[in-house]
Amino acid sequence: MARRSPTGTYLRGVFWKALPTLSQFTYIEMLTPHKNREGVNQYGVRLNTQDSRQFDLHPVDQRRLTTLCGQFDEHLKMIEKRLQVKVGRRGHHFRVEGPTENVAAATEVIRHMYRETEAVDDIPPDTVHLFIRETGLERLPDDVPYNEGQITVIKTPKLTAKPRGQNQQKYVHSVRTHDINFGIGPAGTGKTWLAVACAVEALKDEQVKRILLVRPAVEAGEKLGFLPGDLAQKVDPYLRPLYDALYEMLGFEQTTRLIEKSVIEIAPLAFMRGRTLNNSFIILDESQNTTREQMKMFLTRIGFGSTAVITGDTTQVDLPRGQDSGLIHAASVLSNVRGIGFTRFESKDVVRHPLVQRIVEAYDSFNDGSGPRT
Repeated sequence: MARRSPTGTYLRGVFWKALPTLSQFTYIEMLTPHKNREGVNQYGVRLNTQDSRQFDLHPVDQRRLTTLCGQFDEHLKMIEKRLQVKVGRRGHHFRVEGPTENVAAATEVIRHMYRETEAVDDIPPDTVHLFIRETGLERLPDDVPYNEGQITVIKTPKLTAKPRGQNQQKYVHSVRTHDINFGIGPAGTGKTWLAVACAVEALKDEQVKRILLVRPAVEAGEKLGFLPGDLAQKVDPYLRPLYDALYEMLGFEQTTRLIEKSVIEIAPLAFMRGRTLNNSFIILDESQNTTREQMKMFLTRIGFGSTAVITGDTTQVDLPRGQDSGLIHAASVLSNVRGIGFTRFESKDVVRHPLVQRIVEAYDSFNDGSGPRT
């Protein structure tokens, strides 16, 4: 290995420099220039990698390193996702790759967090979030364009799914690169099934700690207590499609075990009030049957490290007459908000029986006045 040379000189193609020694913290950095090299992080986001920085954290303390990285490296994953970099670690040795400014920002965040571990035994996600925000370089996911030529595959324990057609491909790309996503379109287009598949994949890859599957129970509304049985028995009829998707991807035994451990939670929308959901993958299905107030309540439950997918069909609203659909209202209000993804499906995206596509097209033609009337 090359000996360390005076600051500002090259030795065997490697540029070395020493940064100031902080209180009980020594930081030595190696900067290796890489120009116009493309990489992909674990979220499927393509990075235009310009720099690669390697550095060691001192003094070496396993407890502090564990606190820094978080459970299952959740803190490092948050830095990767928010700053669009790749972070590698072996013991106290770190490597950060990505655009020049982002690499510098991520390196500084890791340094500050390690200093924090000297005084605390735990760093909550909101503290990591604040460190990232202070860099001023946090990128919103809609800066990442969809590449029509890329092949998307979703891997779950029981099956590997390949989205069909451009809209399904865009939908999965949006789910992987946005924290909040809307999938709007007719029945049978795979909105819910693909969302559940992405959730199972994220759980398998330890990107999230739990999955929450939520549906509005229209007929029962907020009065589920009047129905017989415990909570699971009360809401089971409304959430059966979500169970079916889980059984297909995880198997009956594993699904049951994860539900018992509360790793997977299936609940009516009314039970989300007052909660903050961190490090979770949340799916709101049949969202056309939410009110404006319920939709706002759901969207404001989302915490750090979480992904939310909202699916629905605006042509199948079952709300009482006079009540506006929260999905239709949200699609209008949030359509231009950066960081929120929208995918709109059409009848051509239906993947059920061929007659289903014709039925959807017939109803669409009838509703817009172009179809026959009797």
